[in-house]
Amino acid sequence: MADDRPTPAVVDALALALVASSDAPILLLDGDLAVVAASASFCGAFKIDPAATDGRSLFALGAGEWDVPQLRSLLRVTLSGGAQVGAYEMDLKPPGRDTRRLVITAHQLEHGDPLNVRLLLSISDVTDARLAERLKDDLLREKAILYQELQHRVANSLQIIASVLMQSARRIPSAQTRSHLFDAHSRVMSVAALQSQLVASRVGEVHLRAYFTELCQSIGASMIQDHDKLKLRVEADESVALADASVSLGLIVTELVINALKHAFPQGRGGDILVSYKSRASDWTLSVRDDGVGMVAGQAPSKGLGTSIVEALAKQLHATVDTAAANPGTRVSIVHVVAPGEGGRAGLAVPETGSADAPFG
Repeated sequence: MADDRPTPAVVDALALALVASSDAPILLLDGDLAVVAASASFCGAFKIDPAATDGRSLFALGAGEWDVPQLRSLLRVTLSGGAQVGAYEMDLKPPGRDTRRLVITAHQLEHGDPLNVRLLLSISDVTDARLAERLKDDLLREKAILYQELQHRVANSLQIIASVLMQSARRIPSAQTRSHLFDAHSRVMSVAALQSQLVASRVGEVHLRAYFTELCQSIGASMIQDHDKLKLRVEADESVALADASVSLGLIVTELVINALKHAFPQGRGGDILVSYKSRASDWTLSVRDDGVGMVAGQAPSKGLGTSIVEALAKQLHATVDTAAANPGTRVSIVHVVAPGEGGRAGLAVPETGSADAPFG
């Protein structure tokens, strides 16, 4: 049966043609790692005289900067057939010039003549790419530091604003003005709670149960005098939301809880307020229910600033607002239902598990 393998002469001719026509820095080496041929781009890139390459050891090229012990070992192993150099990175340090970062690949050419081995090397200069990566990493680290500093300053500023509002509310004799200042304080604290949740999130998502719980704790601390008499609870599944959607949801909860605290329990009446969030696929419902005095029969719900805010935020989330008697009390629900054929909206994610109850006072 005839041997169809190419002869060494044919392999050499093909390899020499490849080197001569290549625009990339490549070398053809023999079994002693001496240069059989070098592409023009190799000589130009590394400032080597083409006439001084033929028959010369790779490690003697230039001023000897290619004589790197690990490269020598890897090429010897490749010649023996024990390994292939896939992407070996090394620093080339030519005297009088900047260090270059190289990626080297080496392949033994097979032609069935163990006494006439050929090794093909390709060399890529990735110095600029590595420098760009380092600059990018440095910028990302700097950005992270600046972001942490910004978050720290934002948190401090919100605390200062909330403190000033509370002190002003305690000094002002007007009950109406004092009520407005208490409302403003609660809104600032809700934003502070959201900011804390966003800083803690590493993937740009907010776990809604933890967020609503912390948010309601903040509102309750500033507006509920007797936590044994008036309780605020959260029931939510394991849903998460993107940051922009969680902002809207948090502000809705703040407005509805504040409204319930102001109107559902007059004259020191006690009771419960329940914040609930449930989702299924892309459908979800956020509701705030109280067991207070409820709505006056036959009278439409009043439309103050808080109601307008809730309706505007619900519209942003492509949801509807439903206010109904809870017997006793009132329930306000924000409902998002995806029509058949539509994708999920509002940046909310599918729940991971069932619901859980997280009471607090």
